[in-house]
Amino acid sequence: MRILFTHIKSLLQVRETKQVLVGAAFNKLPKIDEAWLLIEDQKIIDFGEMKSLPNLHFDQEMNCNGKFILPTWVDSHTHIVYSGNREQEFVDRIKGKTYTEIAQNGGGILNSAKTLQQTSFEELYQQSEVRLKEVIQLGTGAVEIKSGYGLTKEAELKMLKVIQKLKENYNLPIKASFLGAHAQPKEFKTSAEYISYVIQHILPEVAEQNLADYIDIFCEDGYFDLEDTKRIIKAGKQYGLKAKIHVNQFKSFGGIQLATKHNILSIDHLEVLTETDIQHLKKADTIAVALPSCSFYLGINYTPVKQLIDAEIPLALASDFNPGSTPSGNMNFVVSLACIKMKLTPEQAINAATVNAAFALELQDEVGSIAKGKKANFIVTKSIPSYGFLPYAFGTNSIDQVWINGKLQEHDI
Repeated sequence: MRILFTHIKSLLQVRETKQVLVGAAFNKLPKIDEAWLLIEDQKIIDFGEMKSLPNLHFDQEMNCNGKFILPTWVDSHTHIVYSGNREQEFVDRIKGKTYTEIAQNGGGILNSAKTLQQTSFEELYQQSEVRLKEVIQLGTGAVEIKSGYGLTKEAELKMLKVIQKLKENYNLPIKASFLGAHAQPKEFKTSAEYISYVIQHILPEVAEQNLADYIDIFCEDGYFDLEDTKRIIKAGKQYGLKAKIHVNQFKSFGGIQLATKHNILSIDHLEVLTETDIQHLKKADTIAVALPSCSFYLGINYTPVKQLIDAEIPLALASDFNPGSTPSGNMNFVVSLACIKMKLTPEQAINAATVNAAFALELQDEVGSIAKGKKANFIVTKSIPSYGFLPYAFGTNSIDQVWINGKLQEHDI
């Protein structure tokens, strides 16, 4: 079926994406004003200015007068497969407890792991499906989902199989990351002992069943150290899994230097950065992923993205959707926070949440921009004055329609 969108106020992010955006390219948002867009089945076929609209064959016309079209968000860091919630910890933080104190008292990741271990596959799938539907309606058209709330062989495999079933049932691109090294279960005496368990007993099964695209680890003081991280990165490589790591959320202690040495795909969090960290990132072929809604929720530092941009380090934005530190997958809010708190321009924030985020999932040939042959995954806004209105009106739902693989998503937003 061929669908023609006409009288688009502005068609945003019109570009081929051969390289991740840095420098001058990261500051610009290519667009076509008063535009048309033609899609057929799952793909973008053609586009241009209304004044040059050729005589086209189409089955349906959509008049987008006053509306913008832009590629769907790409969320390269989520944990949306989990069971239950942790609203009590939310109250505990209000009362003054820190994230670390809550974790030390049996809360945090270990709390989620205990709940997930007791949840059936069917119930876990149903809970996760609700969250996936929600983020799709909020404009996300490609997403990464991590395991990491299992922490046993059975539970980690259960999480990854839930992700696999979501991949089968939903048409948007979904990448799976094996995050067995998310926290150390109490039954293990040391982190090194648990890492051995992950590498020897869980990872081989993950690889054999082809359940993951990437491997991940929480490299942080009180969780996993540099030696643990090096072992996970190397073990992943042996099974053909590239690494994406959590690092520098609370402290800088060499995780970035280690990660860049191994040329991992993305380095996520980075709320704490030193000049040494910046220099190592400049030399590496990796993408820095900032998670502003996590900083907002926990009340911690925001990633100093201006330093990254000035150093021409590729920057992406993601939600970190999870039950403990970011119970939201709303990428519209992420883009708004990036502008409000991190002082990104709307152009930079949109680039970080589309093109560069697609590179962080190796999906740059499928999504992230409006280009011929790419998936017809895009957002149609409501009638708004400018694209700057999207981050400006942070509490307003400015999305009219979400199209995934050339199909309108019919659920209520």
